[in-house]
Amino acid sequence: MPVTLKDVAELAGVSRSAVSRTFTEGASVSDKTRRKVEKAASALGYQPNALASSLTTGRTKLIGLVANNFHNPLFLQVFDLFTRGLQERGLRPLLVNLTEDIDPANSVRLLKQYSVDGVIVASSTLSPEFALAFRNARMPVVHSFGRYAHTPRVHVVGIDNAECGRMAARTLIARGYRRIAFLGGPETASSTQDRITGFLDAAVAHPDVTVTHSFASAYSFDAGRVEMTKLLMTDPAEAYFCGDDIIAIGAQTAIQSAGLRVPDDIGLIGLNDMEMTRWENIDLTTIHQPIPQIISSSIELVTSMLSDAERVPETRLFPCHVVERGSLRPLPTP
Repeated sequence: MPVTLKDVAELAGVSRSAVSRTFTEGASVSDKTRRKVEKAASALGYQPNALASSLTTGRTKLIGLVANNFHNPLFLQVFDLFTRGLQERGLRPLLVNLTEDIDPANSVRLLKQYSVDGVIVASSTLSPEFALAFRNARMPVVHSFGRYAHTPRVHVVGIDNAECGRMAARTLIARGYRRIAFLGGPETASSTQDRITGFLDAAVAHPDVTVTHSFASAYSFDAGRVEMTKLLMTDPAEAYFCGDDIIAIGAQTAIQSAGLRVPDDIGLIGLNDMEMTRWENIDLTTIHQPIPQIISSSIELVTSMLSDAERVPETRLFPCHVVERGSLRPLPTP
């Protein structure tokens, strides 16, 4: 039989309410009683029931983690950092997979059923209105990897995707490429829209540069490979800014399957700096996104909202930088 709160109370020689207060954060209990209860609990191997505790405190310590791109290996790192970071703060992640469902009403309904204390929307493709649905339901929410806004309606933590687009265009042009292209993720994704906007803005200042664009159906390896295969059947550009590393790796595979070489025939630059871009057979030049810092900041914000749910929404943007590897031609020698 499992050890109960009553067993601990009897061994410690205290009331059951004293045991309950000992294991309730913020509850009043004397040091002497706490020591007796902890000693008895240790002897019996007792662990407080988190669900029962939530009935007393009104807090489940559950944080809904909402995501919609499990086809991208990058999410393994995101999931690892989020779950470990939340657990280190005594919180428990509840994962919601939106792969086939992007109606926020369904997610709001689900997370209400579990009485989550807060929500983190971890997606660069969902619109700001998705995260706003949780705030409208009076649920503390942070949109990680969300879209930049001067006056955000929910907390947003991420990067300036438009600036990343400008950075990519400047990088390609500085290496002498004059026919450049943007190969983005889904056209409707907010991250895709912002990255192509920045890319075109930087390119327009160079009248000798020709720019084209296309979109993969998803932020996935297969989508990148399929789209690049189509592009190779026409008149491909000299170099591509792929709106995500996994799209770039798919494009690289298509280029190599066609008997061409990266970067000798076609140059590639990605975005994220995921671990596999460092592999020798990939060696992808990319734009580094500081994922650990974004996740840590997101967790800090959602944690702070547990005690201040009305905290004014803010945007936290983290700088990115180009990581030089081997998928672009080198800079010209002065």
